[in-house]
Amino acid sequence: MVQKLDLLIKNGLVFDGSGELPIKKDIAVINGQIAPENSFTESGAKTVIDAAGQWVMPGLVDVHTHYDLELEITPGLPESVRHGTTTVVMSNCSLGLAFGAQRVDGDDPIVSCFARVENIPKHVLKKVADKVTWNKSDSYLEHLESLNLGPNVVPMIPHSMLRIEVMGLKESVSREPTKKELSKMKALLTKGMDEGYAGFSTDALPFHFLANDPNRDKQIPTQFAPLSEIKTLTSIVRDYDRVWQATPPKDSPAKVVRTFLLTSGLLHKKPLKTTVVAALDIAANGSIVKLATTLARVLNSKLLNGRFYMQALAAPFKIWSDGPFNPLSEEIDELRELIETDLEDREERRAILDDPAYQKRFRKMWMTGKQGFNLARLKRKFRREDYAFNRTLSDMYIDRCPIQSWENRSFQDVLDGLQAENALRTPEEIEIRDRYFKDVRDEVDFMIAAFKAFDTDLVWSTTSANRNPKLTRKLLMDPALLPGFNDSGAHLTNMAFYDCNLRALKLAQQGGHKDVSYMVKRLTHDVSDLFGVQAGSIDVGDPADITIVNPENLSTYDGEANVQRIYRKEFEHEQLVNRSDDVVTATIIGGSVAWQKDQFSKDLNHKKYGRVLKAQ
Repeated sequence: MVQKLDLLIKNGLVFDGSGELPIKKDIAVINGQIAPENSFTESGAKTVIDAAGQWVMPGLVDVHTHYDLELEITPGLPESVRHGTTTVVMSNCSLGLAFGAQRVDGDDPIVSCFARVENIPKHVLKKVADKVTWNKSDSYLEHLESLNLGPNVVPMIPHSMLRIEVMGLKESVSREPTKKELSKMKALLTKGMDEGYAGFSTDALPFHFLANDPNRDKQIPTQFAPLSEIKTLTSIVRDYDRVWQATPPKDSPAKVVRTFLLTSGLLHKKPLKTTVVAALDIAANGSIVKLATTLARVLNSKLLNGRFYMQALAAPFKIWSDGPFNPLSEEIDELRELIETDLEDREERRAILDDPAYQKRFRKMWMTGKQGFNLARLKRKFRREDYAFNRTLSDMYIDRCPIQSWENRSFQDVLDGLQAENALRTPEEIEIRDRYFKDVRDEVDFMIAAFKAFDTDLVWSTTSANRNPKLTRKLLMDPALLPGFNDSGAHLTNMAFYDCNLRALKLAQQGGHKDVSYMVKRLTHDVSDLFGVQAGSIDVGDPADITIVNPENLSTYDGEANVQRIYRKEFEHEQLVNRSDDVVTATIIGGSVAWQKDQFSKDLNHKKYGRVLKAQ
């Protein structure tokens, strides 16, 4: 029987997500699902998209997001939809909303946990926490289903929030759980797995701290879990064949190996699906990416029989900073002392910077490895430093500054100008120099003076990893790794990786259709298969989640040149975003067009496009 269509996509080159070479064919949609071939006629189709010369593929999946919060304000998630993303995995790094606001005895866990770890202003977080009405994991899934979702969402059970739910915030960052408390955690995690949560997330990066008093000097709750607790909880995840999302305890290679041996089917009778952040070619330490890829291969060997996937970023790891505020500052004690303060508290930061004892500590930190003949100098010379934070002034560029003539210049260029006779460019520069920079002798004095003079009005950027496009491409194409780590929905003014699925396709494009087909499979089918959710393919009967890409425009797209800092009224705050206009021809979710011809559908955020995807 010939049926009238809701949507017909004709003449497109179709990559079906299987990894096979593409074929030219039409795709039809009836009632939100892919219709059988030859069961339809173009005549009378409600919507027709001529995809001649375009790539048609399953909707792209973003495997690492922190959209738990933005969903409560703008459920359409427009900054991902415009780049062809139709499914997002959230509740990563042990943080999420599965157990509600968890406000008890004056504690505000959503604000305290997210503010510094994900670099989201407290007023945005409080705005979300005030909207929370649920307090159980099943009620949260019901709540998500009630939202006017743009992309499909894949939630996980977050470990920090699980600890808080059982132990309370204060106790969760003070000690190990009692047997009774661990038993309750197991019960809640089991309940979440029964409800269809796709996985369980933890975090071990040592620079993830709480943001509220009296716990600013303490890491988030998951950090206080002993390996025995992680092992106990992940055994439940293993039994359900769900995913453990984790970050490595980076300061201890032995602990990294011991922790991630939990993936091994040899040691634990059944492999544990594990995805870990992140395989980055860090500029200050080139050994880390080699260790990451080696670890993945060893764990996934036939002997150990693991299912371990490091996530690789499809872009230079460019970080923007508002004064001292950026996610990498947390790993250095002297910088962390500044960003422990509230974002609005300029006076407290200035008082810290005026303290001679602090200035002495800052100088020692900043100059470590830059002078003398010592181990630190050798480590810096051979790219084996302990920090990912970049302290090279010639690599640090000013994007925004009260002195506009400093913009688009490196810190080193500005410092050279301040120190050179007759090199100042404007009367404004001269006035600022005399007020703040008069006694600057070297780069340490300059950094302290810049933070004092401008605080968060100084916006600067540096690329800390993935500077070599060839190596980035090699990582993305590595079957032992997984394209991801976009951190969409977090680090509002520090990162702009919403377009990274497109950047991955562009890098694959260098190898022709064969490599593009492989990358489409990684970004769609492989991620969906790992998490056990219904997405990532466009077979007959599948939900019609489809991305259409213009390959010619993709080939000339420059993600680095298309980052913008905009004000989003929903957040009452600025955000770094990407603009890939003319690259994504259309984003189709559940059979409905959410983005086409560089415009959102008028009903995005007001109509439900996506679904809550539960593990099968």
